[in-house]
Amino acid sequence: MAAEIVNSQGELDDGVEPAIDPAFALHRGGKMAVRATVPVRDADDLSLAYTPGVAKVCSAIAEQPDLVHDYTWKSQVVAVVTDGTAVLGLGDIGPQASLPVMEGKAILFKQFGGVDAVPIALDCTGVDEIVETVVRLAPSFGGINLEDVSAPRCFEIERRLQERLDIPVFHDDQHGTAVVTLAALRNAARLRGVALGELRAVISGAGAAGVAIARILVEAGIGDVAVCDRKGIVSADRTDLTDVKRELAGFTNKAGLSGSLESALDGADVFIGVSGGTVPEEAVSRMAEDAFVFAMANPTPEIHPDVARRYASVVATGRSDYPNQINNVLAFPGIFAGALQVRASRITEGMKLAAAEALAAVVADELSADRVIPSPFDERVAPAVTAAVAAAARAEGVARR
Repeated sequence: MAAEIVNSQGELDDGVEPAIDPAFALHRGGKMAVRATVPVRDADDLSLAYTPGVAKVCSAIAEQPDLVHDYTWKSQVVAVVTDGTAVLGLGDIGPQASLPVMEGKAILFKQFGGVDAVPIALDCTGVDEIVETVVRLAPSFGGINLEDVSAPRCFEIERRLQERLDIPVFHDDQHGTAVVTLAALRNAARLRGVALGELRAVISGAGAAGVAIARILVEAGIGDVAVCDRKGIVSADRTDLTDVKRELAGFTNKAGLSGSLESALDGADVFIGVSGGTVPEEAVSRMAEDAFVFAMANPTPEIHPDVARRYASVVATGRSDYPNQINNVLAFPGIFAGALQVRASRITEGMKLAAAEALAAVVADELSADRVIPSPFDERVAPAVTAAVAAAARAEGVARR
C-alpha cells in the first residue's frame, strides 16, 4: 500500500508537487539507537569496558549466574517479540513490515516506563518455532513482551514460554488491554455509584483482547460477562468452539444467554468492543440506563461515540481524539518496570489486578464522564503502576529481590 502513496524518497506520489510525508520523515533511519552508558575515551576505559577487564566480570558471572543482573543490562531490558501476523489493524504483514511498530513499542517502554527494549521480528510463525527461538534468545533479557501475534496461537505461545522461562512473559495485546479496560470500568462504576458485582458486561470479540478482558473482569468480581464472536454469544451449548472458547464459556455467561450480540445487549450495563464491525444503534438503545460503552476498535469504533453518548453515561474508545482513550501504554511500561524492579519470575493475575487498581486510583479524585482513565502523558501513571506491581509480586512470592 505504501508504494501507492509515496515514492522511494518517501514523497507523496499523487501527481502534485512532491512533499515529504511527516510519518516517513520521522521514521527515516529508524526511531531508536544503542547508546553507551559508560565512557570509552582512552586505553584505560577500553581495558575496563572490554578486554581484559570484562573477563573478570564474565568469570564472576560464570561462577555466580545471578550476578548477571548486577553487571549487565539484563534486568533492565525487555525483548519486544513479534512474528508480524496481527500488526495493528493491518493484519498479517510479515516481520519486516512490523518493525516500525516494534520500534515504536520499544521507545514507549523507555519514554513511559524507563525500561530499555529491543524489537525482535521473527521470520517464523509456527508455535514450536517461535517458542524455541524465544527460549534461546531469553538469556539476554529480563522479560519478554509478545506483540502482534495472532490468536489463537498467542495463547499457547505465551503459556509455553512462561512454563519454560523464569522471566516475565506478557502478551500486551491481551493483558495490557485488559488492565486498562478494567481500570476505566472501575472508575466508571465509581462515578455511577455501583459495584462491579452489580454490572453485566458484553464483550464483542473473542480473540486475544476479548478473552483476556473477560478473564480479568471475572477475577475482579464482575456480576456477569458474555463474550460474543462472529457467530454470537460464546456459550457452553455451542458445538463449534475452539479449546480457548470452550474454556471461556466455562467461566463466563453465568446467565446462560445464547443468540446474537444484539440480543446480549438487552439490558446490559457495559459494552466492550475489541472486534471491529458495527453495532446497530437500536441495539445500543436497549442497554441499561446510564450504561458504559467502551468501543475500542481502531480507527473505527464499533459504536460511534456520538451515537454512544445518546444512551451511555461513560464512553471510551481506542482513539486519542476522543476522551477516555483505552491505551495500552498506560499499563505495559509500569507493569514491566515493576516486575523488573523486583526480578519477578512471572507476571501473575494479582499483579495485573494491582496494576489496574493503581491506574484507576490515579484519577479517582478527578472523575467525570470524560475522565475515567488518565492520559498517557500523566506523569503519575508509571510510578503508581510500577509500585503496585512490585508490591503485588512480593506479596505473591514471585519477586526475587
